Amino acid sequence: MNENDERTSFKTKLNEYAKNLFKFSHYSTKTKLYIILFLFLVVLSLGLLFYMIFFDPTILYRIVVEFFVNPIYLSGFLGIFLFIGIMAIQGLIVPLPSEVVLFMTGLIWGWAIGGFMGIIGSMAAGSLCFYISRKGGRPLVEKLIGEKGIDVIDEYIRKHEIKAVILLRFIPFVPFDVVSYVSGLVDIDFKRYSLGTFIGSIFRAFFYSILGSILLSGLNLPVIFAELPIETIDAQSNMFNFILFLVFAVFAIMFLAYYLLTKRINKKEKELKEF
Repeated sequence: MNENDERTSFKTKLNEYAKNLFKFSHYSTKTKLYIILFLFLVVLSLGLLFYMIFFDPTILYRIVVEFFVNPIYLSGFLGIFLFIGIMAIQGLIVPLPSEVVLFMTGLIWGWAIGGFMGIIGSMAAGSLCFYISRKGGRPLVEKLIGEKGIDVIDEYIRKHEIKAVILLRFIPFVPFDVVSYVSGLVDIDFKRYSLGTFIGSIFRAFFYSILGSILLSGLNLPVIFAELPIETIDAQSNMFNFILFLVFAVFAIMFLAYYLLTKRINKKEKELKEF
């Protein structure tokens, strides 16, 4: 095959991929609505992430403090229910992983109660992400990476089941929400998934709660940014963003490793067929 033929072949494949990517006519109306919601949240989240990187690196830190930490602290007992709701909603916002929200529980309640509350909040977030992903995520992911890409995860979850969920939940810097969405894509029973999430979230929740209680011990609640020096806001925001960066870095490494693994499996299967 000459160079022109290779270019034509690549262009044809690219056109077919693009057409398939935006073809949803064979899905039910309900599934289409979930896909639209999923895409809207991704676009909204990427826009927020873009604004944070290029315009205001403190924006996420300010959002979490002003719309999460302060309201929960000022709500007293009712703040518990507000926290559970916020933890569920944050799973829908890509630049705001649950790890940074769990980090703030140590500031609000201290490491002991904060860790306990983190477990409850993690269960709420994990359940909502799982449900949305199961209802509309798989068709979208199949279009992006193909059925073979999901089959690899399916096989791993089917083989290890609850052990895989516990392990992924247990490691602190493995993105919690990503695991929730991926679990919704594959063939795993919700009860087993929930049990694995509960067990794996115990260490994780206390890890971030203790970390937050130590690193944010200098802040007094409620936090009033107008009364804080710029240097203090920048320092706290940098710490907050560092944890955010670690979570996204681990996710990028996991995604690359998964891509290479899938590519290797496909290559081996192709070689076996040719043989």
